[in-house]
Amino acid sequence: MRLNRFDPNNIRVGTTSGGGSFPGGGGGKLGCGTVLIAIIGALVFGLDPAQTIGALGGGEPAEVQQQADTEGQSTEELCTSNQYSLETCNALSSLNQTWERIFQEQNAAFSQPTLKFVASNQFNSGCGPASTGMGPFYCPADQGIYIDTGFYEQLAQMAGERGDFARYYVVAHEYGHHVQTITGVAEQIRSAQQQNPRAANRLQTLMELHADCYAGVWAGRNRNLIEPGDMEEGMNAAASIGDDTLQRNSGQRVDPESFTHGSSAQRMQALRLGLETGDDRRCDGIFETG
Repeated sequence: MRLNRFDPNNIRVGTTSGGGSFPGGGGGKLGCGTVLIAIIGALVFGLDPAQTIGALGGGEPAEVQQQADTEGQSTEELCTSNQYSLETCNALSSLNQTWERIFQEQNAAFSQPTLKFVASNQFNSGCGPASTGMGPFYCPADQGIYIDTGFYEQLAQMAGERGDFARYYVVAHEYGHHVQTITGVAEQIRSAQQQNPRAANRLQTLMELHADCYAGVWAGRNRNLIEPGDMEEGMNAAASIGDDTLQRNSGQRVDPESFTHGSSAQRMQALRLGLETGDDRRCDGIFETG
């Protein structure tokens, strides 16, 4: 995908390091996107998913010390530290421009997320202690997208894809969770999960598919920048992190009742819906049919 170089004046970028030990157990509300991180952490990095989820529990800002950060480092320096960081900043800049335009079209207030490059194995996020083993995630408490660029190598192994669109899909999916947060969708889902715990997994799945669709909307709105093979890269990436594929590849029995992100087919369908329509409102139909 031929993205323009990032505009340092139109992105918020930082870095984070440090962090303490993970709390035992968990509790509290899950932030958007954390269940996927738990699954990938368990299957790829051998982490305890219960510990991973607990580490990102809580929907309110955490009392943590950000030991980070951008002191002495400009946006330019952070975004050009390696090829992956440059691609991530290019994607963030494009996502900001695209979604700000969508919000303006609908006369809605918009605010940008902050991209935070992870610089240590364990660190503090706005949602509590975290680890690079969790992969990329969005924290609603500080509206931050946390990216360890080393994850992209793991994604390439999982998806069998080294094209840039697979990596852009990851950033766009997490950005989708930001859109859900500032529009109130995420809070509505968390409230519904609390009121009906038995439907928590199904609701979480719908929210993740909704974010996949939002990722597709961004790409669909920038169709003039899509190159041959990009859509296939995106579909392969979506398929590789479907719940059924993750379970099957880890030697587990496929259990639809335990899905929290949707099957490979569902994730591909949601991404395709956004790609083909470029209309965020069409994504809302995922909740109606779910």
